[in-house]
Amino acid sequence: MEPEVFEEWMMIGLVGGLILFMAFIVWDLARKSNAGRLGTLVLFFALGLGVLGFVIKTLVIGSLEGF
Repeated sequence: MEPEVFEEWMMIGLVGGLILFMAFIVWDLARKSNAGRLGTLVLFFALGLGVLGFVIKTLVIGSLEGF
């Protein structure tokens, strides 16, 4: 296996794992602080914006490398 392919697979896997771990942390924080439905939604929305930014950055870089 080429090192570049291994690095790409590990980045996808480990970043995905980090995102899932962050989601668990936010869920646990919302549960322990009794945030309620709206508070939990706001917490996950903020986390979702960070994840969305990472995905958009990856897509833009991928499309620029294609040219």
